[in-house]
Amino acid sequence: MEEKNRYYVVTKKAVPEVLLKVVEAKRLLESAKASTVQEAADMVGISRSSFYKYKDDIFPFHDNAKGKTITFMIQMDDETGLLSDVLHIVADYHANILTIHQSIPINGIASLTLSVEILATTGDISAMMQDIEIQCGVQYIKILGRE
Repeated sequence: MEEKNRYYVVTKKAVPEVLLKVVEAKRLLESAKASTVQEAADMVGISRSSFYKYKDDIFPFHDNAKGKTITFMIQMDDETGLLSDVLHIVADYHANILTIHQSIPINGIASLTLSVEILATTGDISAMMQDIEIQCGVQYIKILGRE
């Protein structure tokens, strides 16, 4: 049985240095202080391969997430009602759905890009992601961006 992702909040001192450097390299790229991954990796003192290995696995946690937009990428089976189930989970957590884009399924798999606004009443986003990920037919979910 495939293990689904679990999400944790840990203090900075418990995070390995390489992961903190990946976060810093991502910040350099987003702020245009570095124009390439190689340049950002060199600036923070990690290899390019370390950056690519961990770039999708670590994001800074912001206490003031209220009013923020989070964009998720979800790959899921082309099954009747699955999109509805996913949207129902988002509604249960009181997140405001801003945009939904679902690709035409290829080989029975559809990609869904979902942007949600985090409200004062929104529940735990990590728990919401977990609830989506454990849905039968959901292959994976990841955060594409935060604003």
